[in-house]
Amino acid sequence: MFRTRFAPSPTGPLHLGHAYSAILAYDMAAAAAGQFLLRIEDIDTSRAREHWETQIYDDLSWLGLQWPIPVMRQSERTSVYSEALSRLWDMGALYPCTCSRRDIFEAASAPQEGVPVHGPDGLIYPSTCRPTGPATEGPRPIAATLRLNVQTLLVPDEQFSFKETGSGPEGQTGIIRFSGRQVMAEIGDVVLARQSMAAAYHLAVVLDDAAQGVSHVVRGQDLFEATKIHVVLQRLLGLPTPIYHHHRLIRDESGKRLAKRDDARAISAFRLEGLTATELLEKIMS
Repeated sequence: MFRTRFAPSPTGPLHLGHAYSAILAYDMAAAAAGQFLLRIEDIDTSRAREHWETQIYDDLSWLGLQWPIPVMRQSERTSVYSEALSRLWDMGALYPCTCSRRDIFEAASAPQEGVPVHGPDGLIYPSTCRPTGPATEGPRPIAATLRLNVQTLLVPDEQFSFKETGSGPEGQTGIIRFSGRQVMAEIGDVVLARQSMAAAYHLAVVLDDAAQGVSHVVRGQDLFEATKIHVVLQRLLGLPTPIYHHHRLIRDESGKRLAKRDDARAISAFRLEGLTATELLEKIMS
């Protein structure tokens, strides 16, 4: 079945960019006589708030969107994430990391490292905590930051791919191919678990999409490069790779990408101003 999803985090108000992505996913599913799902990504319990979740439902309903109930909520899937982390740990795919953001910045900025390189997950990790010997043994540490050991896990010439029906930031479309060597150099050892969360975004989204049978992932171009991380995880965990459709980002008058702190462009703000859903849709899609 053709199945899309919209997966917001209840950490602030939905803005025009969220509306565009949700409507596009909804319309693509409707055109294919498929199904549109809503998922609540509330795994960051320190920031998720019940009133923001309620507003998500209100805003999307006001836009005319419908979805099956009950919705999937990440906070109810911690055992699934834990099981996947233990599996990856037993494969020797993970290692614990104690570096702070400052530690990473300073290590990546050291003279011998050259200019710091950014990947889809921020600064590419400079391998400070990566083990130099055999894979880590013993039980998986709980409440620890765990990184994916791509340097020892992947073969440089190993090939990966995914189908893109939208486009990346540089117009990339069609079959997107990349190698293990590119993952090592351009992405590095991404975080899959944090001390304060059951799982990091990259692991949770891959497991959730597979569990919901999502066939087409519709999302913004800012996540195009992160798709490579997700394809690697899908292969490691034996999960299907959906078709991806990355779309343009909605920006403000200065060209800056909208964020949740842009309350003036929140869907709820336009509702309070008296705009109808039809008028807002015209504003978004123009």
